Amino acid sequence: KRQVSLADVAAQHPLHWGYVFDDIVHKRGGFDIILANPPWEVFKPQAKEFFAEHSDLVSKNKMTIKEFEKEQGKLLKDKAVREAWLAYESRYPHMNQYFRQAPEYRHQFATVDGRKVGSDLNLYKLFLERCFSLLRPGGHCGIVIPSGIYTDLGAKGLRDLLFEHTHIQGLFCFENRKSIFEGVDSRFKFVVLTFEKTSVPRLQVVGESNASAPPDDLLAPTRTGVLGTTRFPVAFMRHDVAELDRFPAESALWLDVELIRKLAPDSHSLMEFKSELDVEIAQKMLRFPMLGTHLQGTWNCVLARELHMTDDSHLFKSEPAPGRLPLYEGKMVWQFDSDYAKPRYWINEHEGRQALLGRDADDGRLLDCQAYRLGFRDIARNTDTRTLISSITAPTFHGNKLPALRIFDGDGQRLITNLEQMFLCAIWNSFVLDWMIRQKVTATLNFFYLYQLPVPRIGHGNNAIAAYVQRAARLICTAPKFDALAKELGLRDHRDGATDPAERARLRAELDGLVAHLYGLSEAEFAHILTTFPLVPEPVKQAARNAYRDVERGLIQ
Repeated sequence: KRQVSLADVAAQHPLHWGYVFDDIVHKRGGFDIILANPPWEVFKPQAKEFFAEHSDLVSKNKMTIKEFEKEQGKLLKDKAVREAWLAYESRYPHMNQYFRQAPEYRHQFATVDGRKVGSDLNLYKLFLERCFSLLRPGGHCGIVIPSGIYTDLGAKGLRDLLFEHTHIQGLFCFENRKSIFEGVDSRFKFVVLTFEKTSVPRLQVVGESNASAPPDDLLAPTRTGVLGTTRFPVAFMRHDVAELDRFPAESALWLDVELIRKLAPDSHSLMEFKSELDVEIAQKMLRFPMLGTHLQGTWNCVLARELHMTDDSHLFKSEPAPGRLPLYEGKMVWQFDSDYAKPRYWINEHEGRQALLGRDADDGRLLDCQAYRLGFRDIARNTDTRTLISSITAPTFHGNKLPALRIFDGDGQRLITNLEQMFLCAIWNSFVLDWMIRQKVTATLNFFYLYQLPVPRIGHGNNAIAAYVQRAARLICTAPKFDALAKELGLRDHRDGATDPAERARLRAELDGLVAHLYGLSEAEFAHILTTFPLVPEPVKQAARNAYRDVERGLIQ
């Protein structure tokens, strides 16, 4: 923390585009074509990566927090290592602030509900905005970047830039199953994005609104005086590079920007539609309000994290003891199962309460950790067996990888009720809602993904909720710690819980059939959704389809 000196300035070696390419940038207005494959890295210090260069014991993924902190402390006792670490770490803060404040990078962030949103700066996002600014009007860019460009909330500003000031010519997404890029996880998805920079009224398709039908001329639709993009071709989850040669003439789905904004009013993120039928299903589900929409006269919800796995690690104990509660992490739960894995850490209850209260004195108030809570895994890929994984936990502490739900009424008053939580658990764990969120998520189930799910607000006073709540309660309330919850929801106690695998499978299939009817899906649409879960065993999907038919015949209510 000191004044910048001339030596600091001299140590920098920036590429000044306007100076190096004066004729192109100033006289011609920018480049005609830019092709780029920028770095895909978060712009912040990576402690494990740094210290791995100084110790064979440091592993990026296999060390616990405690193990890493212990080894880091030992390494920092070495003067040379400490000086190297401080020099490395000190490179970031002022550069980070520049990128966050410079008008040249104003699209790295956006405003949602009156607040500025963004995420850790990623080099690919900085490169994309720089590419746009270096193009002349009418210039073209082709860039290879992660799929977060069309899914992440932090990329909303860049999506708006593309929608409003470019003509997107194609967005083609690969999944790295065939190791197109060596050393990159096979599940990682990346995009070949091509666009033309516009500064005069652009062209727009009029007439036919079929999402899968391309305009007659792929690059020059009918002129209507629109500055940015109105429709553009997409392809998702492709594996073969050769397919790119035939895009968009073959296998392209054309998306309307208006529909994108309707499906994701806050983030403008894209859903990974594979067919026109996907679009029709999504439009049908949109008759229900988004979960994040605040409504009067019914319940509303807020998602919240609790203890941070790094910042609060000093509270974690490695053994259970009297007065300690387990710390629940995301990987400890599965759908309708909060005991999927054993806890790694425990927390002294009074210390955990004080951490949650902060500077407030502990006056014995009821905290979230004392209530039954609906939590969900926030690490989730749409290439896994299931993506939206949630369950209700007994009173205990949650780590930040298991965010939880809070229910409020229309006036913002907190409701301590489990009926709506159990209903949401049944809905979230269904194939239908899982299908929708799988069209959005990449690797992390951020809050805005769930807030953008269309969910019926069924609650107290609606008899229809019983069909969902009682089945979900039987799946969850299988241990004495859930007795109070079971009684509140109409069961005797955990003895009414379903522990037999066949019985649990039947209840889950019935819930899936009920939810499909709740959203008004036809059997063909529900069958299509089931085909998008390749890792789910066929008997499970067939049972869900049979249950759909039984609901239709009135055999399940």
